[in-house]
Amino acid sequence: MKTFTLDEAQSLLPVLESLLKRAIENKQAAEAAENGIAEISRRIYVNGGMRVDVGDIARRRADIDTFLQRVRESVAEIDSVGAQVKDLETGLLDFPCRLDDQVVMLCWRMGEPAIEHWHPADAGFKNRQPVDERFRRRSASGGRPN
Repeated sequence: MKTFTLDEAQSLLPVLESLLKRAIENKQAAEAAENGIAEISRRIYVNGGMRVDVGDIARRRADIDTFLQRVRESVAEIDSVGAQVKDLETGLLDFPCRLDDQVVMLCWRMGEPAIEHWHPADAGFKNRQPVDERFRRRSASGGRPN
């Protein structure tokens, strides 16, 4: 597993944030298209049937597939650099980081100006703690533990 220093993870944020936004936007577009199809189905049921443009439904389904493929591609790009998407809804990313003799997670959520939190690898967002001097010293020393 790749690990990051605080500085390394921080330097990746602009690119990862862009990929995350793309994934979120495409997920929302897929959900909107699915809701449109569901609304048509509901109207068919309520009206006891109706005339349906089959080509339009097929295009909507193809659009959904395209949107979801873009989501998968964006998440795969994030994964390929070693960051982990923890929650696509809130734009939550974790970066494995070696701290002393253990691997912890630097934790960042979309909208935060910088990586300012971490948590143990076996804990989650609710156990976030502020980044402290140990992380900054490690980054300043070129990634070598103190």
